[in-house]
Amino acid sequence: MSEVLSHVTGRAGVITLNRLETLNALTLPMIRALTQALAAHVADPAVQVVVLRSASPKAFCAGGDMRRIRELSLAGQVAEAHAFFEEEYALIRDIARCPKPYVSLIDGIAMGGGLGLSVHGTHRVVTERALMAMPETAIGFFPDVGGTYFLPRLPHRAGAWLGLTGARLSGAACVTSGLATAFVPSAALPALVQALETGTAPVAEVIAAATAADANAAGDAQRMGQLGAWFDAPDLRTVLARLREVAGSGPATTADGPAAWAAQALSQLEALSPAALEWSLRLMREGASRTLDEALAAELTFSDEAIVHPDFIEGVRAVLVDKDRRPKWVGQLPG
Repeated sequence: MSEVLSHVTGRAGVITLNRLETLNALTLPMIRALTQALAAHVADPAVQVVVLRSASPKAFCAGGDMRRIRELSLAGQVAEAHAFFEEEYALIRDIARCPKPYVSLIDGIAMGGGLGLSVHGTHRVVTERALMAMPETAIGFFPDVGGTYFLPRLPHRAGAWLGLTGARLSGAACVTSGLATAFVPSAALPALVQALETGTAPVAEVIAAATAADANAAGDAQRMGQLGAWFDAPDLRTVLARLREVAGSGPATTADGPAAWAAQALSQLEALSPAALEWSLRLMREGASRTLDEALAAELTFSDEAIVHPDFIEGVRAVLVDKDRRPKWVGQLPG
Protein backbone atom coordinates (compact mmCIF):
# COMPACT_ATOMS: atom_id res chain seq x y z
CA MET A 1 0.00 0.00 0.00
CA SER A 2 1.16 3.53 -0.72
CA GLU A 3 2.94 5.33 2.10
CA VAL A 4 1.21 8.59 1.13
CA LEU A 5 -2.49 8.56 0.27
CA SER A 6 -4.35 11.43 -1.35
CA HIS A 7 -7.99 12.04 -2.24
CA VAL A 8 -10.61 14.76 -2.51
CA THR A 9 -13.78 14.71 -0.41
CA GLY A 10 -16.14 17.65 -0.78
CA ARG A 11 -14.08 20.80 -0.57
CA ALA A 12 -11.04 19.14 1.08
CA GLY A 13 -7.92 17.72 -0.47
CA VAL A 14 -6.90 15.13 2.11
CA ILE A 15 -3.33 13.79 2.33
CA THR A 16 -2.71 10.85 4.66
CA LEU A 17 0.68 9.66 5.92
CA ASN A 18 0.60 5.85 5.85
CA ARG A 19 4.02 4.42 6.71
CA LEU A 20 2.73 2.90 9.91
CA GLU A 21 5.60 0.60 10.88
CA THR A 22 8.02 3.54 11.21
CA LEU A 23 5.59 6.08 12.68
CA ASN A 24 5.58 7.81 9.28
CA ALA A 25 9.32 8.52 9.28
CA LEU A 26 9.89 10.41 6.05
CA THR A 27 11.78 8.94 3.11
CA LEU A 28 12.67 10.59 -0.18
CA PRO A 29 9.86 8.77 -2.04
CA MET A 30 7.39 9.97 0.60
CA ILE A 31 8.61 13.55 0.26
CA ARG A 32 8.16 13.35 -3.51
CA ALA A 33 4.66 11.88 -3.11
CA LEU A 34 3.72 14.63 -0.65
CA THR A 35 5.03 17.27 -3.02
CA GLN A 36 2.96 15.88 -5.88
CA ALA A 37 -0.19 15.54 -3.77
CA LEU A 38 0.07 19.09 -2.45
CA ALA A 39 0.60 20.48 -5.97
CA ALA A 40 -2.43 18.57 -7.25
CA HIS A 41 -4.67 19.95 -4.51
CA VAL A 42 -3.43 23.49 -5.00
CA ALA A 43 -4.16 23.23 -8.73
CA ASP A 44 -7.63 21.71 -8.25
CA PRO A 45 -10.31 24.47 -8.18
CA ALA A 46 -12.65 22.14 -6.28
CA VAL A 47 -10.24 22.00 -3.33
CA GLN A 48 -10.71 24.84 -0.86
CA VAL A 49 -8.68 23.40 2.02
CA VAL A 50 -5.75 20.97 2.26
CA VAL A 51 -5.85 18.56 5.20
CA LEU A 52 -2.79 16.56 6.30
CA ARG A 53 -3.40 13.67 8.66
CA SER A 54 -2.00 10.27 9.65
CA ALA A 55 -3.34 6.75 9.38
CA SER A 56 -1.31 5.77 12.46
CA PRO A 57 -3.02 5.70 15.86
CA LYS A 58 0.33 6.56 17.46
CA ALA A 59 2.00 9.20 15.35
CA PHE A 60 1.47 12.07 12.98
CA CYS A 61 5.09 11.91 11.80
CA ALA A 62 8.15 10.93 13.83
CA GLY A 63 10.51 12.90 11.57
CA GLY A 64 12.92 12.11 8.79
CA ASP A 65 14.35 8.62 8.35
CA MET A 66 17.72 9.50 9.87
CA ARG A 67 18.80 5.88 10.02
CA ARG A 68 18.81 5.95 6.23
CA ILE A 69 20.72 9.24 6.18
CA ARG A 70 23.35 7.70 8.47
CA GLU A 71 23.64 4.68 6.16
CA LEU A 72 24.18 6.97 3.20
CA SER A 73 26.79 8.99 5.09
CA LEU A 74 28.72 5.89 6.12
CA ALA A 75 28.62 4.63 2.52
CA GLY A 76 29.88 7.94 1.19
CA GLN A 77 26.64 8.45 -0.73
CA VAL A 78 26.27 12.03 0.39
CA ALA A 79 24.64 13.15 -2.88
CA GLU A 80 21.55 11.06 -2.12
CA ALA A 81 21.45 12.40 1.44
CA HIS A 82 21.72 15.94 0.07
CA ALA A 83 18.80 15.23 -2.28
CA PHE A 84 16.67 14.13 0.67
CA PHE A 85 17.18 17.40 2.52
CA GLU A 86 16.96 19.51 -0.63
CA GLU A 87 13.59 18.06 -1.63
CA GLU A 88 12.28 18.05 1.94
CA TYR A 89 13.08 21.74 2.31
CA ALA A 90 11.53 22.48 -1.09
CA LEU A 91 8.33 20.81 0.15
CA ILE A 92 8.42 23.02 3.24
CA ARG A 93 8.61 26.10 0.99
CA ASP A 94 5.58 24.82 -0.90
CA ILE A 95 3.66 24.36 2.36
CA ALA A 96 4.56 27.84 3.56
CA ARG A 97 3.41 29.32 0.24
CA CYS A 98 0.25 27.24 -0.08
CA PRO A 99 -2.47 29.66 -1.24
CA LYS A 100 -5.22 27.62 0.43
CA PRO A 101 -5.79 26.89 4.12
CA TYR A 102 -3.48 24.04 5.12
CA VAL A 103 -4.65 22.10 8.16
CA SER A 104 -2.50 19.53 9.99
CA LEU A 105 -4.34 17.18 12.36
CA ILE A 106 -1.81 16.05 14.97
CA ASP A 107 -3.19 13.23 17.12
CA GLY A 108 0.03 11.59 18.28
CA ILE A 109 3.79 12.03 17.94
CA ALA A 110 5.09 14.87 15.77
CA MET A 111 8.83 15.38 15.86
CA GLY A 112 11.44 16.95 13.61
CA GLY A 113 10.22 16.51 10.07
CA GLY A 114 6.68 16.14 11.39
CA LEU A 115 6.90 19.76 12.51
CA GLY A 116 8.34 20.67 9.14
CA LEU A 117 5.18 19.30 7.50
CA SER A 118 2.86 21.16 9.88
CA VAL A 119 4.30 24.28 11.50
CA HIS A 120 4.68 26.16 8.22
CA GLY A 121 0.99 25.69 7.38
CA THR A 122 -1.86 27.96 8.41
CA HIS A 123 -3.56 25.66 10.96
CA ARG A 124 -2.02 23.07 13.32
CA VAL A 125 -4.64 21.22 15.33
CA VAL A 126 -3.46 19.10 18.27
CA THR A 127 -5.33 16.74 20.59
CA GLU A 128 -4.58 15.56 24.13
CA ARG A 129 -2.58 12.71 22.53
CA ALA A 130 -0.28 15.06 20.61
CA LEU A 131 3.43 15.12 21.48
CA MET A 132 5.61 17.69 19.71
CA ALA A 133 9.38 18.12 19.85
CA MET A 134 12.50 19.04 17.92
CA PRO A 135 14.88 16.35 19.26
CA GLU A 136 17.71 16.65 16.72
CA THR A 137 20.50 17.46 19.19
CA ALA A 138 20.01 13.99 20.71
CA ILE A 139 21.32 12.49 17.47
CA GLY A 140 24.11 14.99 16.91
CA PHE A 141 22.14 17.07 14.43
CA PHE A 142 20.39 20.47 14.56
CA PRO A 143 16.75 21.65 14.41
CA ASP A 144 16.28 21.85 10.65
CA VAL A 145 13.08 21.70 8.50
CA GLY A 146 12.89 25.45 8.97
CA GLY A 147 13.42 25.11 12.72
CA THR A 148 16.16 27.73 12.68
CA TYR A 149 13.47 30.09 11.33
CA PHE A 150 10.34 29.25 13.32
CA LEU A 151 11.91 28.45 16.70
CA PRO A 152 13.35 31.96 17.24
CA ARG A 153 9.92 33.40 16.45
CA LEU A 154 7.91 31.43 19.01
CA PRO A 155 6.20 33.32 21.84
CA HIS A 156 7.72 33.33 25.32
CA ARG A 157 11.20 33.17 23.68
CA ALA A 158 10.82 29.40 24.03
CA GLY A 159 12.51 28.44 20.78
CA ALA A 160 16.10 28.08 21.96
CA TRP A 161 14.98 25.97 24.93
CA LEU A 162 12.94 23.67 22.70
CA GLY A 163 15.59 23.49 19.98
CA LEU A 164 18.50 22.76 22.31
CA THR A 165 16.93 20.38 24.83
CA GLY A 166 14.46 18.61 22.53
CA ALA A 167 11.85 19.12 25.28
CA ARG A 168 8.55 17.40 24.55
CA LEU A 169 5.28 19.29 24.72
CA SER A 170 1.96 17.51 24.97
CA GLY A 171 -1.62 18.45 24.27
CA ALA A 172 -2.63 22.07 24.66
CA ALA A 173 0.89 23.09 25.76
CA CYS A 174 1.77 22.82 22.07
CA VAL A 175 -0.61 25.71 21.44
CA THR A 176 0.84 27.79 24.27
CA SER A 177 4.29 27.31 22.76
CA GLY A 178 3.15 28.49 19.34
CA LEU A 179 3.94 25.20 17.60
CA ALA A 180 0.20 24.48 17.26
CA THR A 181 -2.71 26.84 16.68
CA ALA A 182 -5.69 24.99 18.19
CA PHE A 183 -6.45 22.29 20.75
CA VAL A 184 -9.32 19.95 19.87
CA PRO A 185 -10.18 16.83 21.92
CA SER A 186 -9.52 13.65 19.94
CA ALA A 187 -13.16 12.62 20.31
CA ALA A 188 -14.12 15.74 18.36
CA LEU A 189 -11.76 15.10 15.44
CA PRO A 190 -14.18 13.07 13.28
CA ALA A 191 -16.75 15.88 13.41
CA LEU A 192 -14.05 18.43 12.66
CA VAL A 193 -12.87 16.47 9.62
CA GLN A 194 -16.43 16.17 8.35
CA ALA A 195 -16.97 19.91 8.74
CA LEU A 196 -13.72 20.64 6.91
CA GLU A 197 -14.73 18.31 4.09
CA THR A 198 -18.41 19.06 3.64
CA GLY A 199 -19.11 22.26 5.53
CA THR A 200 -19.50 25.72 4.08
CA ALA A 201 -18.18 27.87 6.94
CA PRO A 202 -14.66 29.34 6.64
CA VAL A 203 -11.95 26.96 7.78
CA ALA A 204 -10.86 29.19 10.65
CA GLU A 205 -14.42 29.31 11.98
CA VAL A 206 -14.81 25.53 11.71
CA ILE A 207 -11.66 24.97 13.76
CA ALA A 208 -12.55 27.67 16.28
CA ALA A 209 -15.94 26.04 16.89
CA ALA A 210 -14.23 22.75 17.77
CA THR A 211 -11.48 24.27 19.91
CA ALA A 212 -11.44 23.54 23.64
CA ALA A 213 -10.13 25.81 26.40
CA ASP A 214 -6.83 25.06 28.13
CA ALA A 215 -6.96 25.42 31.91
CA ASN A 216 -3.16 25.11 32.18
CA ALA A 217 -2.25 27.79 29.64
CA ALA A 218 -1.16 30.43 32.17
CA GLY A 219 1.11 28.04 34.06
CA ASP A 220 2.62 26.68 30.84
CA ALA A 221 3.26 30.22 29.60
CA GLN A 222 5.01 31.14 32.85
CA ARG A 223 7.29 28.10 32.68
CA MET A 224 8.11 28.63 29.01
CA GLY A 225 8.77 32.31 29.58
CA GLN A 226 11.24 31.61 32.38
CA LEU A 227 13.02 28.89 30.41
CA GLY A 228 13.05 31.14 27.38
CA ALA A 229 14.76 33.90 29.35
CA TRP A 230 17.51 31.55 30.51
CA PHE A 231 18.12 30.21 27.01
CA ASP A 232 18.03 33.64 25.35
CA ALA A 233 21.80 34.02 25.47
CA PRO A 234 24.67 34.74 23.07
CA ASP A 235 26.39 31.42 23.68
CA LEU A 236 26.01 27.99 25.24
CA ARG A 237 28.36 28.80 28.12
CA THR A 238 26.02 31.56 29.30
CA VAL A 239 22.97 29.30 29.06
CA LEU A 240 24.67 26.63 31.16
CA ALA A 241 25.91 29.14 33.74
CA ARG A 242 22.38 30.51 34.21
CA LEU A 243 20.87 27.07 34.59
CA ARG A 244 23.54 25.92 37.04
CA GLU A 245 23.06 29.01 39.17
CA VAL A 246 19.28 28.68 39.36
CA ALA A 247 19.33 24.90 39.83
CA GLY A 248 21.66 25.34 42.80
CA SER A 249 19.72 28.19 44.35
CA GLY A 250 16.84 26.19 45.75
CA PRO A 251 15.29 22.76 46.18
CA ALA A 252 14.94 21.01 42.81
CA THR A 253 13.08 18.08 44.32
CA THR A 254 9.67 19.67 43.92
CA ALA A 255 7.84 18.94 40.70
CA ASP A 256 7.41 22.60 39.84
CA GLY A 257 9.24 25.88 40.23
CA PRO A 258 12.30 27.61 38.74
CA ALA A 259 14.94 25.45 40.44
CA ALA A 260 13.27 22.26 39.21
CA TRP A 261 12.82 23.66 35.69
CA ALA A 262 16.48 24.67 35.54
CA ALA A 263 17.67 21.33 36.92
CA GLN A 264 15.64 19.41 34.38
CA ALA A 265 16.87 21.53 31.48
CA LEU A 266 20.45 21.18 32.66
CA SER A 267 20.08 17.40 32.91
CA GLN A 268 18.70 17.32 29.37
CA LEU A 269 21.59 19.35 27.96
CA GLU A 270 24.22 17.25 29.71
CA ALA A 271 23.08 14.16 27.77
CA LEU A 272 23.33 15.80 24.35
CA SER A 273 26.00 16.39 21.74
CA PRO A 274 28.09 19.44 22.73
CA ALA A 275 28.88 20.14 19.09
CA ALA A 276 25.23 19.92 18.04
CA LEU A 277 24.21 22.28 20.86
CA GLU A 278 26.76 24.86 19.70
CA TRP A 279 25.65 24.56 16.05
CA SER A 280 21.99 24.74 16.94
CA LEU A 281 22.20 27.84 19.12
CA ARG A 282 24.25 29.66 16.47
CA LEU A 283 21.93 28.69 13.63
CA MET A 284 18.82 29.72 15.58
CA ARG A 285 20.35 33.08 16.47
CA GLU A 286 21.22 33.65 12.81
CA GLY A 287 17.79 32.39 11.74
CA ALA A 288 16.07 35.07 13.79
CA SER A 289 17.00 37.66 11.15
CA ARG A 290 16.64 35.42 8.08
CA THR A 291 13.66 34.83 5.84
CA LEU A 292 12.38 31.26 5.66
CA ASP A 293 14.06 30.79 2.28
CA GLU A 294 17.36 32.07 3.67
CA ALA A 295 17.10 29.83 6.74
CA LEU A 296 16.35 26.74 4.65
CA ALA A 297 19.27 27.52 2.35
CA ALA A 298 21.59 27.81 5.35
CA GLU A 299 20.21 24.57 6.80
CA LEU A 300 20.80 22.75 3.51
CA THR A 301 24.41 23.90 3.39
CA PHE A 302 25.02 22.93 7.00
CA SER A 303 23.28 19.56 6.73
CA ASP A 304 26.01 18.44 4.35
CA GLU A 305 28.57 19.04 7.11
CA ALA A 306 26.47 17.72 9.98
CA ILE A 307 25.75 14.28 8.50
CA VAL A 308 29.46 13.44 8.22
CA HIS A 309 30.31 14.63 11.73
CA PRO A 310 31.17 11.83 14.20
CA ASP A 311 28.48 12.97 16.61
CA PHE A 312 25.76 12.45 14.00
CA ILE A 313 27.00 8.95 13.21
CA GLU A 314 27.22 8.11 16.91
CA GLY A 315 23.99 9.83 17.90
CA VAL A 316 21.86 8.00 15.34
CA ARG A 317 23.52 4.74 16.36
CA ALA A 318 22.74 5.27 20.04
CA VAL A 319 19.16 6.50 19.60
CA LEU A 320 17.85 4.79 16.46
CA VAL A 321 20.08 1.82 15.57
CA ASP A 322 21.39 0.09 18.72
CA LYS A 323 19.02 2.11 20.94
CA ASP A 324 21.32 1.87 23.95
CA ARG A 325 20.99 5.61 24.61
CA ARG A 326 24.67 5.77 25.53
CA PRO A 327 26.35 7.95 22.90
CA LYS A 328 30.02 8.85 23.16
CA TRP A 329 30.22 12.43 22.01
CA VAL A 330 33.19 14.39 20.72
CA GLY A 331 34.16 17.11 23.20
CA GLN A 332 32.51 18.32 26.39
CA LEU A 333 30.08 21.01 27.42
CA PRO A 334 31.59 24.33 28.54
CA GLY A 335 32.48 24.31 32.23
